[in-house]
Amino acid sequence: MAVLNEEQSMLRDAAKSWVQEKSPVTAFRKMRDSGVELGYDADAWNEQAEMGWAGVIIPEEYGGSNFGYLSMGLILEEMGRTLTASPLLASGLAAASALILGGNEAQKGEYLPKIADGSLVATLAVDEGAHHAPEKVALSAAKSGAGYTLSGKKTFVLEGPAAGLLVVSARTSGKPGDKDGISLFLVPADAKGVSKQNLKLADSRGVSNISFDNVAVDAGALLGEEGKGWDVLEKTLDRARAGICAEMLGSAVQAFETTLEYLKVRVQFGQVIGSFQALQHRAAKMFTDLELARSAVEAALQAIDADSPDVPELVSLAKAKMGDTFHLVSNEMVQMHGGIGMTDAHDAGFYMKRARAVEAAFGSQSYHRDRYAKIQGY
Repeated sequence: MAVLNEEQSMLRDAAKSWVQEKSPVTAFRKMRDSGVELGYDADAWNEQAEMGWAGVIIPEEYGGSNFGYLSMGLILEEMGRTLTASPLLASGLAAASALILGGNEAQKGEYLPKIADGSLVATLAVDEGAHHAPEKVALSAAKSGAGYTLSGKKTFVLEGPAAGLLVVSARTSGKPGDKDGISLFLVPADAKGVSKQNLKLADSRGVSNISFDNVAVDAGALLGEEGKGWDVLEKTLDRARAGICAEMLGSAVQAFETTLEYLKVRVQFGQVIGSFQALQHRAAKMFTDLELARSAVEAALQAIDADSPDVPELVSLAKAKMGDTFHLVSNEMVQMHGGIGMTDAHDAGFYMKRARAVEAAFGSQSYHRDRYAKIQGY
């Protein structure tokens, strides 16, 4: 486990206290049952923003606290425990990272303070198909006078229903699959020609399929250099992946602890089921996998904070390991709870559905195993 400084310990404890008091799983159930289109509780998000969570990675001159990615990971881990639905990952981590890494002073000055105070929800609009493939950009950005015209579509945009700003990957040259020729643009979600089809994933979170029909943007919307957006995009995605790994870790740990408590109290054949050796072995497997996964996730977050050259392989290692682990633990949670675990009245189904959704987000286990192998030169 990472050694935390005093500020990080206080941040983690504050997050733990808030999610347990204000955002338990019952709050997620209530949000789901209400059918709110945003896919999260707006009042709860305002409270998170007031506590400064949306500004954790944002520099102080733009209204943030600049506490770093491990600190953001500590908050996301606690939120993962109670399945707190929030745009924090999409806006305060992913979109904020894109602006920090690629934005000029004018862009940072305009958008980062609004992201930090929670008044603006921003998100990445990257993928165009059913699977994560950030280099397969077909959405075109054609030169038009002093600006550009964007045409194409993006799929499964996280927090799309709430987003006011889209960080869009577009192709200014080359063909889908080429890393050269990708450019990033800052597009207001209410720009003329932008249309959203809002959807709910299996885990009840809000996403959107977004169409761009000859959307005109000026030259100031270009994030970084034309045609050279891949480097910023990949670094941004790695930060988002590490963040979602931290959230997955919290959810998996909570699922394991809930299951462990059940093994201690459920009686079958006159014995507590936790005394059955077969179930003990399965619990031990989950415990060791979670410890390994924690090491991988924290190593990735610390590498980002240190600006280490091995961020890509550490992030892919963490995402592949965390995906496998959360998949296993969520399955075991349902199975070990037996019949009650199959019902909607129990929380086990929420953790399983969340596991399936976040496994696919920003690249599945197979995507990251392939990526890791390529980086290592296998």
